[in-house]
Amino acid sequence: MSDAVLVSRDGGVVTLTFNRPDVRNAMTVELTDAFTDAISSLRGDPEVRCVIVTGAGKSFCAGGDLSWIQPGPGADVPSMRAKMRGFYQRFLVVRSLDVPTIAAINGAAIGAGLCVAMACDLRVAAEDAKLSTAFLRLGMHPGMAATFLLTRLVGTARAAELFFTAKTIDGVEAERIGLVNRAVPAGALLDEARALANEIAANAPIPMGMTKRAIYLAERADLETMTEYEGLAQPITMATADLLEGLDAVKNKRPPNFEGR
Repeated sequence: MSDAVLVSRDGGVVTLTFNRPDVRNAMTVELTDAFTDAISSLRGDPEVRCVIVTGAGKSFCAGGDLSWIQPGPGADVPSMRAKMRGFYQRFLVVRSLDVPTIAAINGAAIGAGLCVAMACDLRVAAEDAKLSTAFLRLGMHPGMAATFLLTRLVGTARAAELFFTAKTIDGVEAERIGLVNRAVPAGALLDEARALANEIAANAPIPMGMTKRAIYLAERADLETMTEYEGLAQPITMATADLLEGLDAVKNKRPPNFEGR
């Protein structure tokens, strides 16, 4: 596997680190391939309970490499459309993981780089991290599901302001408007992300994955649909060995040891 994305494990927590600090972890072909491969290697692994995505050096991800996205006037629109849609999916694949994901935003998260962070389930940012949509400042329409992801997180009015002005905000402001779950001092970022990941990893993995899917299903469903879904999903988890383990742990006032079965 390419060293453009580093993969490290600590128990059930896996950390993926964009490792092209010399180009601010911009999305080169090498980084794109490495990230896709890393996600594929984790999918279906029963030992993985939570995934952290972060960047090496001073940036999380500065977005698409500018030399790669500058076809200019006269470009073949149909071929560019196919190219960009394929590019989006190779990073948005992080959403396909059944386990929770956390973006640890250590520095600049710009354009498509911000989209990767928004595609994760949770976000922890350094207080001095720089976040921006930036697309319109480059003269291009937002991509990589930016309009969906940002509006879902901060609402229409705030998303419109961030897109229309292309302004940069820091981690503290991002927390205030709901773009990130929490902002912490830069030196504490990874510790905070790992503590959150370990807290998640301690819970039962089968209902965790089903709950993750339910949360996103609820964004486009009604009350009746979600009641029907939960009426099926909850009994499935009630038939697992992990439920018995959880009940016994509560009864005996001890931490549970969930095995995912």
